[in-house]
Amino acid sequence: MSAYSRITGTGSHLPPRRLTNDDMVAMLAPKGIETSDQWIIERTGIRARHFADDGVFASDMGVAAAQAALEAAGRTAKDIDLIIVATSTPDMVFPSTAAIVQHKLGIAGCPAFDLQAVCSGFVYALTVADAMIRAGTARKALVIGTEVFSRLLDFNDRTTCVLFGDGAGAVVLEASDTPGILASDLHADGKHVGILCVPGHVSGGQVTGQPLLKMDGQAVFRLAVTVLERAARTVLHKAGRVDTDIDWLIPHQANIRIMQGTAKKLHLPLDKLVATVDEHGNTSAASIPLALDHAVRGGRVRPGDTVLLEGVGGGFTWGAVLLDF
Repeated sequence: MSAYSRITGTGSHLPPRRLTNDDMVAMLAPKGIETSDQWIIERTGIRARHFADDGVFASDMGVAAAQAALEAAGRTAKDIDLIIVATSTPDMVFPSTAAIVQHKLGIAGCPAFDLQAVCSGFVYALTVADAMIRAGTARKALVIGTEVFSRLLDFNDRTTCVLFGDGAGAVVLEASDTPGILASDLHADGKHVGILCVPGHVSGGQVTGQPLLKMDGQAVFRLAVTVLERAARTVLHKAGRVDTDIDWLIPHQANIRIMQGTAKKLHLPLDKLVATVDEHGNTSAASIPLALDHAVRGGRVRPGDTVLLEGVGGGFTWGAVLLDF
């Protein structure tokens, strides 16, 4: 049993197909749907997003991100004894995408499972992996967030279809004698199910309901800013830290206004906010590890930095993790 767990490597993957806001405008115009680059940027901060090609699945992107994280950690897939995949867009109804990732990595035997908390999924998965390592049931875990949200979008709804993209991010989390994950805080409130959901089902070989994303953007915005500040202050209190101890805030990359609002509530200068939403949009469970990997490889997040991760998602779910990198 180890006292702590630490992130030892990060990785990410974006599919090659990049669509700018102007590309989205051109795609929607023949449907009679009006939008503009300026309209999207002003409301969300998004300038581009990536869509996976046909035949590319969450597991494929998850494997690419995992391989990059393993290389960064100086590990191979055979070193891994736990795989958790956070996703709302699995390859199949079952088995889990994690099992498919495990097979594609060429390993077998270790526990592998999916975790579904939508955009909070990576924070949830990292917390579970940390608990399993501290309990002694794992020593080297792959924690992956991977999504193909483009396949859930209603391209007749300009308020949602311009927001989301596809991608994957991953970390290697290892048992450690020195603190890494300092504290976590997870929550859910099912009474808000209707404000962000995909109300579809598979029954009798047919898709029933409406298997496309539905969102009440204003309701999500109001809830997000409130619960993110609360979760952030909770993990700081649990870890015995204060606002000024945070070197980097890496929130779920959904909307620049939500992200900046959270930073201001925590009295953090905006240059401590890692924002990559402009280049990949909202990639749900993939967005936090994508942004973390971008910041690490860009030389911003360095060993010894204190990092706050936080996210909100359909459910309504939310949570935060405070860690020393």
